[in-house]
Amino acid sequence: MEANNHKILGPEAAARQVRSWQQQGYDVVFTNGCFDILHTGHIRYLASSAKLGDRLIVALNDDASVRRLKGASRPVNHLEDRMEVMAALSFVDAVTWFTEDTPFELISALVPDIITKGGDYTPQSVVGADMVTEKGGRVEIIRFEEGYSSTSILDRAR
Repeated sequence: MEANNHKILGPEAAARQVRSWQQQGYDVVFTNGCFDILHTGHIRYLASSAKLGDRLIVALNDDASVRRLKGASRPVNHLEDRMEVMAALSFVDAVTWFTEDTPFELISALVPDIITKGGDYTPQSVVGADMVTEKGGRVEIIRFEEGYSSTSILDRAR
């Protein structure tokens, strides 16, 4: 990992960074996903998420988690590569990962101010929503960008 590796943090370091930002008065936005093949829909979603607060932390499913969720042929890009690409985005302040199928444990450790998910979610279906709202935070659903999906990109490539 090259130029932006300072943005890539293990889960424990990410929790410390989030607490530090919050102590400085920053609102921390959290989102997560596989982000296996980064496309325009992802970029628009992440940029919109970043605008909702002062710092954006993105958590990626590790490779085993992606395989469990998406099938044996995924991920196309390994975790290290996905993290490096994500860290290269100027509006992403930190990148971390989780090994479980959901980021519940990670959200429990980070306790961000805002969680964002795409328009295919409802606030009630977002993992960790209760925990964040109980602490005064909020959940924001970002409009889903029609016509963009990693699966459709892979289907076209085949």
